[in-house]
Amino acid sequence: MNRLPEYCDVLVVGGGPAGSSCATLLAQQGIDVVLLEKVKHPREQVGESLIPHFWKYTDRLRVSKKIEQEGFIRKAGGITVWDGVIHQISFADFGFKRPALHVERAAFDNILLRHSEVTGAQIFERISVKRIDFSVPEKPLAHYLDRRQNERREGSIACQYIVDATGHTTLLASQMNHRKLVSSKLKFLSLWGYFENTRYFGADGKSHASNDLGTVNPVTLVLSYQDGWIWHIILREKTSVGLIIHTERTKGMGKKERQQFFLATCRSVPYLKGLLSSAQFIQDSLQFRPDYSYYSTAPCGDNYYCIGDAATFVDPIYSHGVINAFYNAAAAAEAIKASLANSSRRTRYSQLCNSRLQQFYSFSRALALGDIGGEGVNLTLVNNLMRTVPSVELELMLAAASISNRSDNFRKLVREAGISNHVDEKAVFGKTKNLPSLSV
Repeated sequence: MNRLPEYCDVLVVGGGPAGSSCATLLAQQGIDVVLLEKVKHPREQVGESLIPHFWKYTDRLRVSKKIEQEGFIRKAGGITVWDGVIHQISFADFGFKRPALHVERAAFDNILLRHSEVTGAQIFERISVKRIDFSVPEKPLAHYLDRRQNERREGSIACQYIVDATGHTTLLASQMNHRKLVSSKLKFLSLWGYFENTRYFGADGKSHASNDLGTVNPVTLVLSYQDGWIWHIILREKTSVGLIIHTERTKGMGKKERQQFFLATCRSVPYLKGLLSSAQFIQDSLQFRPDYSYYSTAPCGDNYYCIGDAATFVDPIYSHGVINAFYNAAAAAEAIKASLANSSRRTRYSQLCNSRLQQFYSFSRALALGDIGGEGVNLTLVNNLMRTVPSVELELMLAAASISNRSDNFRKLVREAGISNHVDEKAVFGKTKNLPSLSV
């Protein structure tokens, strides 16, 4: 059993896409980085739909080839049934040459973590970090519980910089009282589980049996219904189905009641019930996450960086979660690298990173929730970000927003940023198909 060091330059807590990516980027620069993960990978995780933007980050990590070799399902685009109107979008129509994917996050995250280790980061699993001591600002101290040999041994490791990538645990944001939930009108929760032998929709608007996956690429299906919206993402051996609903909808329900509610909903929503008509629910696969829309008021400081879901989480309707993790990891790695080279400017570097993280969060939240100008949203930062986004990506975002009837939010962002002339709305809507029906 490898012994944990007592000191490192950078300590990353959490081995999801954010933590693994940050550790990889730092190790590529020869920086002494240790990553502690509380469980043994591979481990289950939700968030299986990846938009094609992610390849630019995996290229930088030099891990794209490993992802390609895994053979994840390539998805053709998306279909939404929103307020009874059916829309379809194809990524190829927007010039994307590389595919979007449906991934088993257990496999995807494990690829990223093992790649980080090969790159030079020291990886230790089954190590739970309980708290961070900042009493000596130049040397944060992480107190952990080592459970690698079915024992519970306490220890600590000091570092110059700590990266919190603990996801919804929000280790530092919770410890520092920086974690804030969105306003009550936007409080949602998620319920998700997995099914076997489901059908799926292809780009042809027809449903197919799972054994057609080798010949007909699927789309991600999003459906609105009276209580919120639903996703359907087919994977290689199972299908992820999730409900996003207002917190009040399941108030007072226990685990058994939530599962009954989840299955009853899945069996009653048009189109989804047809895809699941001969499917079997995988027992004990239902998971529940309450009050999931939140943000940190101070994601970065002189000696710490909160990235990915440890900093913010927004409604996942546009599959921004993993992209947010990659983006945050890259921003934090750059700031830490610069701070190690010039510690006298570390406050400035952390402030710049803080702005970048808040910028991406504000954009995602304004687009997904329509919460433009709300608490935690900085429109100036959003406008600056919009001016740097390639026009093809802006057009794809507008199309994605339009097929879920949220395009007014995006149009307002475009106007606020003063870049209306960069987006050809007529061309965008010409690439969005309005389907009369779907064949189940």
